[in-house]
Amino acid sequence: MRSDGTNRAPGETSAGLPLEGITVVSLEQAVAAPLATRHLADLGARVVKVERVGDGDFARAYDVAVHGLAAHFVWLNRGKESFAVDLKAPEGIDAVRKLIAGADVFLQNLAPGAVERLGLGADDLRADHPELVVVNMSGYGTAGPMRDRKAYDMLVQSETGLCSITGTPETAVKTGIPTSDIAAGMYALTSIQAALLRRFRTGVGATIDVSMFDATAEWLGYPMYLQMYQGTQVPRMGLSHMSIAPYDKYPTSDGEILIGVQNDRGWRTLTEVLGMPELADDPRYATNLERVKRRVEVDALVARATEKFTSADLDEKLAAAGVPAAQLRDLRGLIDHPQLSTRDRWREVQTEAGPVRGILPPMNFRDVELPMGSVPALGQHTEAVLAELGLTEEQVEGLRRAGIVG
Repeated sequence: MRSDGTNRAPGETSAGLPLEGITVVSLEQAVAAPLATRHLADLGARVVKVERVGDGDFARAYDVAVHGLAAHFVWLNRGKESFAVDLKAPEGIDAVRKLIAGADVFLQNLAPGAVERLGLGADDLRADHPELVVVNMSGYGTAGPMRDRKAYDMLVQSETGLCSITGTPETAVKTGIPTSDIAAGMYALTSIQAALLRRFRTGVGATIDVSMFDATAEWLGYPMYLQMYQGTQVPRMGLSHMSIAPYDKYPTSDGEILIGVQNDRGWRTLTEVLGMPELADDPRYATNLERVKRRVEVDALVARATEKFTSADLDEKLAAAGVPAAQLRDLRGLIDHPQLSTRDRWREVQTEAGPVRGILPPMNFRDVELPMGSVPALGQHTEAVLAELGLTEEQVEGLRRAGIVG
């Protein structure tokens, strides 16, 4: 890292933040939409988050884990401005419409039909501003029998079949992170960037629909093709793999380690590291097809050998030999991971409750370090936004007294 906070090579100049000058207005809550807009903010866009007066984004109340603030909210909302307004009041809607009129992107993930009832539907907005990029995020899409259903992450994982291939043979589970939310958020992010690129060429904006259901279904492509063309339901195998052995977690003298041997050459190397070279050419185990047939035997043989090593020692030996392996870490293991600390990935993020730690965005530009702005307090930027829209201090105070802004 250079002294100016970048990884720039000598002589390389900065072109600035990628989305500098882009303004995004987001009527968002929970995870999917806030994830997309947080990355837009990371990339340099100005993001104005429209929130309800009094409560704001309901993710603010999920927990009090981060100095009294919710972990989800701190994760997903840094770098944004919070504009608290009552959308049921005509003055509130008028303010939001004026804000959107000066924006490049409007993104929303309210219940289906909600923005249309507010007069903020894509057709209404783009009739006056055809260059606007409008992104509508939903659980199940804009049509179909499930259009109006509640669409929490767990429910979408279940409806798409993700839970059917996740877990152990005995128990189906959802993933430990909100996969359907994250998938939708990332497709919203990429579609916004693509639409802005096209607009720069043509001057024309876009109306884009992204659903959690569609995003998750896309991620299930490989097991879906196995089902369609082989009639095979991918089994739930925990950390194991239906087509590869050995491929699982194995005991060590002080914990566990993951090993994934993907070819017969790797098996030969593994047997050498584990001190059982006689098994390399044993016809019962020499090929992956035979090892999969005898998975229980293979796993038992490997386990008896791995438990003689400590996790760290075996991890080092396997890495040196080129055998794919990983230590089975918990979240403290991630926080303390040398791959983060030695690469200087931690930064300080400001919040209303004081500074917190945050990991740099995964998009690493060589010429500029992406910003990690503050996590906004509810309504923190309301007065500034209203002043920007031309309201006087007296008008703002009148709206505040009436409970229309906060």
